[in-house]
Amino acid sequence: MPELPTLRRAVLSLLATAAFAGPALAQVSINIGIPVPVPPPPPQVEVMPPPRPGFIWAPGIWAWEGGRHVWRAGHWMEERPGYMWVGDRWEPHYEARGPHYHMVPGHWEREHFREEHEHRGEERDRRFEEHDRRFEGRDRR
Repeated sequence: MPELPTLRRAVLSLLATAAFAGPALAQVSINIGIPVPVPPPPPQVEVMPPPRPGFIWAPGIWAWEGGRHVWRAGHWMEERPGYMWVGDRWEPHYEARGPHYHMVPGHWEREHFREEHEHRGEERDRRFEEHDRRFEGRDRR
């Protein structure tokens, strides 16, 4: 078998290495947004177990399954030094077809984004309050 040119061998070697190292180094999330016509119910009260060293608590949230909201209980996750957990959340959207909601899945972010998320959380709370005032008393089917 003829020997491959050095550059071509190097490129193939690099691609083969990336194919195996990529999954270990990258974190990919795919979110298929399904518009939900009704807001989630209020969160359920969960008794958080005692803290565990090296873990963080991810609170429970209502998920949309089978055409209805289903409670997903909170759970412990191994912490990632230098990162903060941004929890799952529901965001309202207002369009011509009417209000609906999208679930934004939780994810890890670098610590320096903490202030930005806290600010966005306050802004999101104001949007939910405004939405509730605008659509109060309407049939939410």
